[in-house]
Amino acid sequence: MPFSPDSLLQQLQRHAPAPAYWVAYSGGLDSSVLLDTLHACASRLQAEIGAVHINHGLQAHASEWEGHCRQVCEALGVRYVSLPVDAAAAPGESPEAAARAARYAALRRWLPAGHCLLTAQHQDDQAETLLLQLLRGSGVHGLAAMPELNAFGSGRHLRPLLDYSRSDLHAWALASGVAWIEDPSNLDTAFDRNFLRASVLPVLRQRWPAAASSLARSAGHCAEAADLVGQLAELDLQHVQGRHAGTLSVAGLDSLSAARCRNVLRHWVRAHAGTFPPAVILAHVLHDVLASRHDAEPCVRCGDHEIRRYRDALFLLPRQTAPLPHEAMPWSLLAPLPLPQAGGVLRATLRTGCGIRQPLVAANGVRVCWRQGGECCRPAGRQHHHSLKKLFQEHAIPPWERARIPLIYIGDELAAVAGLWVCEPFQAEPTDAGLWIDWDCS
Repeated sequence: MPFSPDSLLQQLQRHAPAPAYWVAYSGGLDSSVLLDTLHACASRLQAEIGAVHINHGLQAHASEWEGHCRQVCEALGVRYVSLPVDAAAAPGESPEAAARAARYAALRRWLPAGHCLLTAQHQDDQAETLLLQLLRGSGVHGLAAMPELNAFGSGRHLRPLLDYSRSDLHAWALASGVAWIEDPSNLDTAFDRNFLRASVLPVLRQRWPAAASSLARSAGHCAEAADLVGQLAELDLQHVQGRHAGTLSVAGLDSLSAARCRNVLRHWVRAHAGTFPPAVILAHVLHDVLASRHDAEPCVRCGDHEIRRYRDALFLLPRQTAPLPHEAMPWSLLAPLPLPQAGGVLRATLRTGCGIRQPLVAANGVRVCWRQGGECCRPAGRQHHHSLKKLFQEHAIPPWERARIPLIYIGDELAAVAGLWVCEPFQAEPTDAGLWIDWDCS
C-alpha cells in the first residue's frame, strides 16, 4: 500500500490502542511527515496526539529549530513538549551514540504511563542499521536492527514507518506541502551512518535497486531468529538455575554445548545488567571462570557488573567501587546505622536470650569495624575458637561478601559478626536481655 494517512492508521491499528500518541519530532523530513500524517488520521484514532522535541543543544541553530517545531504544532493544534538534554560525548565516546543515548534516556523518563512514542525510522534507516551491525560483528540480536514495537519506560515505543522508504516519505512531503528542516550534520560523512547513506548505499542500489528493502527484510529474518534464540535460552535457564536466587549452576552450564552455554550466559547477563555482553566477555567467562579450579576466585568485569564464581554458583553482581572506612565507627545501637560503602544497614533488636548481653553494650558501647585478616571468634555453643575465614567457608559465604560484613567490637574484643554469630563470652543467657544485630544488605 502506498504511504498515506490510511496506511499509517493501519500500522497503528495492528497494535493495542494507546490513550495518546507522541511523535518524537526533530523537525526533519521523516518526523515532519509522520506528524503530518498522524494529524490527518487523528479523528479516526480516538486518541490524543502530540509532539515531543529533543533539544540537544549541539547545533548553532538549535533554538531556531525548536521554534519551528513549536510553530508547526501550534498551526496543527497539536500538543507540544520540548525536552532539553545534555548530549555531550564523553572522552572516547561516539558523538552519535552519546546523542542517541541522551535522547532516548530523556524520552524514556518523560513518556507518560501507557502512552505510545512514535519515531520515524524507515526502511532505509533499517538497512543502514543492519549494515552498521554487520560491520560491528553483531549477532542475531544486533542484526535484527530496530524492532517495530517494544516496551519503553512506562509506555511503548512504535516505529510505524519501517515498511516505507525515504523516497516514499519525501514524495509525500512534496505532494502535501510539508515543511521540514535540513540538519547540516546529516551531510557530515565523518559519522558512520552518514557515510553509509551517502557513499555505500547508493553504490549498492546501482547494482541491486532493491538493496534497502532486501536488507530490511533480512533484519526481519534475524528478528525471528533472535526470538527463537531467546526462547531456547529461557528453556535452558530453567535447567541451570543455581541454589541462590539469580545465580547459575556451573555444573548445569557445563552440561550444555558451548553455543548453548554462551546463549544462556548472554540472556542471563542481559536480564540482570540490561545489555548483552560482548563476545570477548563471554569467552573470558567460559575459559577463566567456568573452567577455573573449585577453590579459585575468578572475576570478569562486564560494564558496571562483575561475573564471579563461588563453588558451583555463578554470580552477576554490581561492581563495588566505594572503599570501606579505615576507622572504627562508634554505634549506640539506639537507631539503625546506614553503611552505604558496604551496601547495607545495621539494626539492633532487643531479644531475650539472644544476641549480645545488653548490660555489656550499655556499659561499654560498641564499635563497628571491618575485617583486616586473622580475626577469630568462638561462636556461642562451640568449644573452640575458629578463624572468621573458616566460619565464612562453613556457611558458604562468598569471598567478596566477607570483607563487607560488619564486625562488632566491645573494647578490643570481637563480640559479634553482624547477622551471623555472637562470640563467647558476649552471648546473652536464656533469661538475659540481649541485643541481636542484623545486617540488612538486601
